[in-house]
Parts: sequence; C-alpha cells; structure tokens
Amino acid sequence: QVQLVESGGGLVQPGGSLRLSCAASGRTLDTNAMGWFRQAPGKEREFVAAINWIGGATGYSDSVKGRFTISRDNVENTLYLQMNSLKPEDTAVYYCAARSNYRTYSNKPNDYDYWGRGTQVTVSS
Repeated sequence: QVQLVESGGGLVQPGGSLRLSCAASGRTLDTNAMGWFRQAPGKEREFVAAINWIGGATGYSDSVKGRFTISRDNVENTLYLQMNSLKPEDTAVYYCAARSNYRTYSNKPNDYDYWGRGTQVTVSS
C-alpha cells in the first residue's frame, strides 16, 4: 500500500504563491509517475501537472503552464507543486496521486491508483 499526504494549502491573494507538498510512504514509488489534480465545487477532477519519477519529464495543463512547477525529491519521496501568479479560478481542493507500476505520467485521473485526501487552496482578496 501507498499513503500520500498533501500539505501547504491555504488562503492567498490573487497574484500570490503557494507551495504544495505530498509526502509518500509505504511501498516504494521509485519508478512510478505522480501527479497533481484539482477539483473545484461542482466540477470534475481535472489534471494540473505530472512528472515521471525517473528522468523527470513533466506535463502541465494549459491553464497552469508557465505559472506552476512540479518537482520531486526522490530521496525524501516527496512531490511538490510550486504555484505562482495564482488566480481566483485556481481555487480548488488539490490532490496528489501516484500510478502503480507505470513510469510515465498520464493526465487522466483514472490512470492513477493512489490518492491523497487533498488540501484546500483558496485564492481570494
């Protein structure tokens, strides 16, 4: 089993920054891809960013490209999402996810097998 725990969410003004973290424990994730998704009230869960654990190739949704940066610490088994120039439309619960037995990332929620409980990000003045 794999446990994922997100942290770092909160309330921030438009234009501000936040850094989300996702600590992974349990079965090793050394070769598995991981990603960030978000879900706003009344909307479906959507892809934000993802990364291959080996090699570090990354992918982003068009809505966050150039503002968000995904990274990982292989030693600490931690995934990060640096969010800059935040907008009110970025308000959502942000979830960390990991694939099982796949090295390459996907932008589809159904391709991920492990999920954290989420952390709330609210962008408002």
